[in-house]
Amino acid sequence: MNKIKKAQTQNPVLDIIKDRWSARSFSEKPISEDTMNTIIEAASWSFSANNEQPWRYAVAYKGTPLFEKFYDLLMGGNQPWCKNAAALVLSLGKKTYTANGQPNSAMMHDVGSANMLLTLQANAFGIYTHVLGGYHAGRAAEEFQFEEDLVPVYMIALGYLDDSEKLEEPFRTREITPRSRKQLNEVLIDLK
Repeated sequence: MNKIKKAQTQNPVLDIIKDRWSARSFSEKPISEDTMNTIIEAASWSFSANNEQPWRYAVAYKGTPLFEKFYDLLMGGNQPWCKNAAALVLSLGKKTYTANGQPNSAMMHDVGSANMLLTLQANAFGIYTHVLGGYHAGRAAEEFQFEEDLVPVYMIALGYLDDSEKLEEPFRTREITPRSRKQLNEVLIDLK
């Protein structure tokens, strides 16, 4: 864990939350299939509207043709550092409820919640994640011809940490800059 990235909180937040951050410098160490299966299973235990569990995941391990396809979907600003990730995971969401075919307006929220559990489980293994909106979701849908009810949501880069010095700028500076968040009084709304 990069100590400069540990969140400095105002309140006694759990360490697993304080230690979570979006790393960019990944080592060559691979993630085993068993470990990845545990990470994905953890995601599946998230809450969801009507217990729909609308999340789906596609895993691409470094060194595979699928990894190259996922890598090619990344926007240019993410490619320089994502090339070292041990895996790229595409999270998808099912747009409708299975029981009645009606639109699931909570799908994006529920997929995001599952993605957070994925990141926390990965961190418990010493694997860091970076959730990315910077990829071509439309191209992903075209290339992989997902069933009509599935939509790509986010790409997630995963890997074990490596030295920030291996990164080019501006990524090196971002990797070593302390994290910050809005103060509690900026996010807590007092309704009367």
